[in-house]
This record gives sequence, structure tokens and C-alpha cells, in this order.
Amino acid sequence: MKNISRRQFIKHTGLATAGTMLLPMFLNAFDRQSIQNYKNRKLVVVQFSGGNDGLNAIVPYTNDVYYKSRPTIAVPSNKVLKATDALGFNPKLQVLQQLYDSGDVCIINNIGYPNPDRSHFRSMDIWHTASASNEFLSTGWLGRYLDGNCAHCQNPHHAIEIDDTLSLALKGYQKSGFAMKNPNQLRNTTRSKIVQAVAQHHHHHEHEENVAYLYKTLANTISSADYIYEKSKVYTSKANYPKGQLGKELKQVAELIVSEADTQIYYVTLGGFDTHNNQVAQQERLLQAYSDAMMAFVRDLKQNNKWEDTLVMTFSEFGRRVAENGSRGTDHGAGNNLYLMGGKLKKQGFYNEGPNLLNLDKGDVKYAIDFRNVYATILKDWLKTDDQVVLQQPFDSLGFV
Repeated sequence: MKNISRRQFIKHTGLATAGTMLLPMFLNAFDRQSIQNYKNRKLVVVQFSGGNDGLNAIVPYTNDVYYKSRPTIAVPSNKVLKATDALGFNPKLQVLQQLYDSGDVCIINNIGYPNPDRSHFRSMDIWHTASASNEFLSTGWLGRYLDGNCAHCQNPHHAIEIDDTLSLALKGYQKSGFAMKNPNQLRNTTRSKIVQAVAQHHHHHEHEENVAYLYKTLANTISSADYIYEKSKVYTSKANYPKGQLGKELKQVAELIVSEADTQIYYVTLGGFDTHNNQVAQQERLLQAYSDAMMAFVRDLKQNNKWEDTLVMTFSEFGRRVAENGSRGTDHGAGNNLYLMGGKLKKQGFYNEGPNLLNLDKGDVKYAIDFRNVYATILKDWLKTDDQVVLQQPFDSLGFV
């Protein structure tokens, strides 16, 4: 262990890490409020990877330009789940119609950022880090939130991603989230003879800073694994979740929330939205999977009186072009829509008007609201922290919570 670095340790073990040892000076601006004071408030982030086609999700069903631009893939107006005189939901998004009717959803149209990047990887990095399109950051917006608000959190499970690897969004300078597929698998990994043997020999290297750090990270991982495993046994959901991967993941999230785990942030991903060809069937399958899983999740939390303490944000890295391509699909675009769900929304329904399809940005929907205004609102009004410190510049609150 003598010559192993932190980076090598993380790479070869696959375990989540608390980040670097030094805290950047800008974080001194935080009033170091422990995350424990707001632990009852949960944030669940659902990421649509690949660039979900917002126009076929939130459908401008009375707009002639929409139908002329998409002669083979537009959602027929008679199939749209109509919400207003101009906008409705894809027929596979029954969950949005249900939550629209109950006042539990806020949909923001024309979301994006200046000078949009149409690369999946770069645009997702921008969303994860809350950077400008010409700025490159190594930490995520939720990771920086943990840096400033989780100073006394001994273990990384205060933010959990249901996945094998941790997204950049959850990586901070000093604190980071925790990635896992399921509690049983995680506990079995940390209970292996090799991991346990390594963890028990820390006293031989206490004088070596890097190695001591690695042992501490390992110890925290083992502790979090045990904690999450025990919490996962407190409540077993009886809700009718679908059998797909997202259903399983949201079921795990609901069980931990109802079990009152002190995890505050949960992160899940649904991929496959890069619909360059034969879009309709592929997108409908994904939207149906999302709708079914989310309906079960919302019902589960409502039945257990946890819905009012939960805020769900669903986003994608960009939208698609307005006009369909020659392969019955759509190519990478810009402006999109974003869904917010919860029991304490101050603004319900559609936050703003749908896209102006006569005023486009090189064939793409123009952004009207910067996504960082959404982050600022969540940070300031829901998580009750200094949003300007996390985002490193001021953004107005949208007041939806």
C-alpha cells in the first residue's frame, strides 16, 4: 500500500471517495450549516441521457409548424393528452397528466444555456457542473453543495447514485456522493475477505498521509454500506413498480426515503434517448418506462406521507432539432423541457409558454430559461443553502418551491 495514490485506489476499488483533502478558499463563504438540519427534505434527480426529444414529450398539438416539420414522427393531435389550449403530453407520459391534474408538477419549457453545445459529453458536463459553455469545471453542483453543507457528515451516503459509477454532478472538492447498484451487492463487496483485511491493517500506515486517507475512505465506505443495508431492510415497498431497471431503482430510493435514511440526494439515470432514427417506438418505450416507474414512486411516497418532503427533477442534456431527419428521427438540438415534481410546489402546471417554432436557433428551440436558475431555486429555496457559493455566480430564483 505504500506507493499507491488516491487516484489509483479509487480506480482499482471502484469505491466512492470524499474527494481531495484541501477545501478551496471560496467555500469559506458558507455558513457551515450541517445537512442534518434539512435531512427531511429529499432531492431526487432523474437524468434522461442521450437528449430526450422535448417536442414529442410536451407536444404543441395546435402548432402547424410542428406538424409540417415532422411529417412522419409528430404525435397526432388526437392522441395527445391535452393540458392547455396549446400544450399536451405524449400519450406515454400519463404520469405528467396525472400530476398536472393534482397540482404536483411544474414543467419548464425552453430550458437551456447560452451558446449551447451539441455534444452529449460536453453538454452533460455543463449540466453536471453548472458551468458556462466555455468553462471547464472538475466538480459538480451537488458535490459542491456537499462540500459546504456536509462538513460534519462522516460518511458519503448523504448523496447516493443508483449506479456502478458516480456522476460528475455528485463529485465535490472535499465531499462526494456514493454510487451503488443495490444495498446487498454493496455490502457483499465490502464484506469480502480482501477488503476487510485491508481495512484492519490501517495502524501500520497511520503516519503516511495519503495512505491514511485511503484507509479512512475505505472505512467510510464500509460504514455506509452497512448503514444503507440496514436501512434497506426497514421498509419493503408493496407498491406495484414495473420490472424495468428504472422501476427497481426508484423502488430502492422510495424504500430508503420511507425508512428515513439520512440520505438527502438520490440520483438515477434512464438512457437511450439519442433517437437519430426510428424515434417514435424508442422514445415511447422509454417514456412509458419512466411514467410507470414514476407513478409507482409517487404513489408509494404519498401513501407513506413522504411526498411533501420530496422534490423530483427530471432533465436531459439537450433537446432535438425541430425538423425530423431522413431516418424518421431527430438530431441533436438545444432548448428542451424540464419536469419538477413534489408535494410543496408553489407553481404548478406550465411555468412558461411553449417554444416559438418560428424563431429558432439554427433550426433548434431557443433557450429562454437558464438551467442554472433551476439549480439556484433548488439550492436556495429547497435545500436552504447559499446558491451563489455553490454556483459561483448569482442566478435568480424561479420561485417554484
